[in-house]
Amino acid sequence: MKIKLSDYLRPLTLGALLLGSALLATSVSAQVRPLDRIVAIVDNDVIMQSQLEQRLREVEQTIEKRGAEMPPRDVMQQQVLERLITENLQLQIGDRSGIRISDEELNQALATIAQRNNMNLDQFRSALAADGLSLETAREQIRREMVISRVRQRRIAERIQVSNQEVENFLASDLGKLQLSEEYRLANILIPVPESSDSAAIQAAERSAADTYQQLQQGADFAQLAVSRSASENALEGGDMGWRKAAQLPPPFDTQVRDLAVGEVTQPVRTPPGFIILKLLDKRGGDTQVRDEVHVRHILIKPSQIRSEAESRRLIERLRDRIEAGEDFAELARNFSEDPGSALNGGDLNWIDPNSLVPEFREVMANSASGELSEPFKSAFGWHILEVLGRRATDTSEEFREQQALNLLRNRKYDEELQAWLRQIRDEAYVEVKL
Repeated sequence: MKIKLSDYLRPLTLGALLLGSALLATSVSAQVRPLDRIVAIVDNDVIMQSQLEQRLREVEQTIEKRGAEMPPRDVMQQQVLERLITENLQLQIGDRSGIRISDEELNQALATIAQRNNMNLDQFRSALAADGLSLETAREQIRREMVISRVRQRRIAERIQVSNQEVENFLASDLGKLQLSEEYRLANILIPVPESSDSAAIQAAERSAADTYQQLQQGADFAQLAVSRSASENALEGGDMGWRKAAQLPPPFDTQVRDLAVGEVTQPVRTPPGFIILKLLDKRGGDTQVRDEVHVRHILIKPSQIRSEAESRRLIERLRDRIEAGEDFAELARNFSEDPGSALNGGDLNWIDPNSLVPEFREVMANSASGELSEPFKSAFGWHILEVLGRRATDTSEEFREQQALNLLRNRKYDEELQAWLRQIRDEAYVEVKL
C-alpha cells in the first residue's frame, strides 16, 4: 500500500551524500570511480548528483503510478534541479533564522500521517519499507518540509495585510456571495515570462502556451504537460493546486472557473509570472454552518507542591458534597476554583464549542444532563466538577462567512506574495549549475 506522504508534504530530497570513491579492480590496474559529484552550488551549500538522482526516481515513480507518459529525462531533470535549488535556498534561510524542528514535533507529525493512512506506527514503518523508504528517511522529509513551511509563514505572512473594509467589500460583492456555495480543485500550467523578457521572448512564450492549450484540447494529458512544461512550483505534482475558492485566484480566473465543467481547461491568460492555463479537476458545494454549543460551569482544583494529587481529589469531592447539600456553586467557584478565566464569573464558561475543550472535559460534559452535577474527574489541568446549564445549536454562518472571507483574501495575497518571494530569493542567490 502506497503511503500518502504527499497528503502531508511535497516529496523532498531523500538521498544521503555519498562522498568518496571506489576501487574498480581490473586485470591491468585499479581505477578510481567517483560515486557522487556536485551538480549545483547554491549560496553556501551544494546539491549533489545523488540528491538529484534520488528525486528524479521519486518523480518517475509518481508519474508511473499516475499512468502518465514520461516526459524527456533532460526536461524533467531541469525541473527537478530547479525545485531542489528553491528548496535549498529556503532551508538555508531557515537555518540562518534559527528554525529548528524538535523530535517531539517530528514524532507527532509521523503519528498524524500514520493515522491519516489508518495505521499504527509499526504498520506505517512496514508500509514505508515496502515502498523502499525507511522511517528515518520519512522523518527527514517531514523535517525539511516543516522548516520550509515555517520559513514561508514568517517571510510571507508578515507581508500580508487584510483590512476590515476589504472583508466587508468582499462579502458584499457578487463574487463573495458565490464563494459560500462552491469550492474547486484545480491544476495549473505556467509558461514563464521573466520580467526582463523582450518582445521576442514574450511572443515565444505565448506561442508555447497556445501550443500547450491546443494539445490539451486534442486530449493530451494535463499532468504530463505540467511536468514537462510548467514552471509553477507544483509542476512535478502534475500542476495540482488542491482545493481553492474562486476568490483565492487572481482575475480573471476568479470568474472563469465558475463556468468550467469538471475536466475543462481555461485558455492561456497572461499574468505577471507568465501565461497560465487552469484545469478544473473537481468541485464541491458549501453548506450552512451550524455549531453545537454548551453552556457549562466548572470548578478546577490543581495539584501543587503544597497540595498532593490525593489531597486535590479529596478537596474537589468535598466541594461537590457541599453543592449537593445546597451550597451555591458560583460562590464556591469564586472562592476555590483555580481557573483564572472563569473563577470570578462563578466558574461560568458561558456558551462554548465542545471542540475547543480538552477531551476529558468534553467527554464528561457530553455525558452530563442539563442541571446535573458531574462526578469529579481529572484532566491535564487538574481535578474538575462541572454542571451543564444548557445546550443549543447556533447558526454561525455570518461569523463563518467573515472568517472565510478573511482567509480567502489572505490566501489570494499569500499565493501572489509567495511566487514573488520565491523569484526574489532565486534571483538574489548565487547559483552555479554544473550539469
